Amino acid sequence: MASTVSILGKSCPGSVINNRRNCDREFTITARVVAPKKPNLPELSIKGIRHTDLRVREIVQRQLRTGPNDFSICRKPEFHPEFLEDAYDRCRDICAEYAKTFYLGTRLMTEERQKAIWAIYVWCRRTDELVDGPNAIHMSDAVLDRWEERLHDLFNGRPFDMLDAALTHTVQKFPLDIKPFRDMIEGMRMDIKKSRYENFQELYLYCYYVAGTVGLMSVPVMGIAPESSSDAPNIYNSALSLGIGNQLTNILRDVGEDALRGRVYLPQDELSQFGLCDEDIYSRRITDNWREFMKGQITRARFYFNQAEEGASKLDKDSRWPVWSSLLLYRNILDAIEENDYDNLTKRAYVGRTKKLLMLPFSYTRSVSTGFAF
Repeated sequence: MASTVSILGKSCPGSVINNRRNCDREFTITARVVAPKKPNLPELSIKGIRHTDLRVREIVQRQLRTGPNDFSICRKPEFHPEFLEDAYDRCRDICAEYAKTFYLGTRLMTEERQKAIWAIYVWCRRTDELVDGPNAIHMSDAVLDRWEERLHDLFNGRPFDMLDAALTHTVQKFPLDIKPFRDMIEGMRMDIKKSRYENFQELYLYCYYVAGTVGLMSVPVMGIAPESSSDAPNIYNSALSLGIGNQLTNILRDVGEDALRGRVYLPQDELSQFGLCDEDIYSRRITDNWREFMKGQITRARFYFNQAEEGASKLDKDSRWPVWSSLLLYRNILDAIEENDYDNLTKRAYVGRTKKLLMLPFSYTRSVSTGFAF
């Protein structure tokens, strides 16, 4: 079964940074959800999340504005050039260490965009580390409240440390809305309170918070190709889909590891319809029912990657390579799960270093071509 949710907004000509505030053409942002099917079993009842509930339209409209960010920074601090350079260098080093394939892709971007993407990546990583890092045992609502206060401070020109300063400077230069950043923190709150998801609607919401938001943060920095500027809303939709697809893939890759921490990020109603339950995951048994269940989950993740493709080819040409590198890398993780005979309970699907390196020229070729098809 597939369900589609649309929201209407206004589109306007110009790039993602040069769009006008007053727009008069309607656009639609669409979220599609495809449910896996299994012969002789009922169709899975899955509903999409209304993007109006997430206020995605408002985020897109606020980011489709002219010039640098003039709605978040109340006080624009003056940074010493050497301090700022050191801050961005540190962000670059972190990105290079923990996201090697993505980092190599960013090297084709303009220097200004490189730095901004590194700063966003580092903030997202630090946010994720609050829940999944070495100090996660100390995590609480109070810690996340303080982290959100720091977010508001850096958006208002009061960074706490060097890495915050890089993002403050980025917010000054690009039309970044604060809501996707706040939403990601909300995803961390879900992680410390919730370890089960009753249906795909709940899981989609989680995926939006922790990964879809990254797409919304990134588009204003990466920019949109001039010839595609009128299609900006659909490009945002594609960026959101890439984040959803990436997170669904992370979940499928890490089922066994997450179970060891008492977490099951799989829709409970879908497990039930395939005759499965948490105990099957904890026992780490790979059965035919599990394989059929996983086939459907993989199909859905691939659907989101398919949605992401069109938008990836409409970004500014210098920004496409890291996006295609990420898209192809995560597709390969899904392939690896299949190659492991759907055993993601005792094995961790991964893409080897050699394959990653061979993938880089392929992703580059894809990034400069709009007529290529998988």
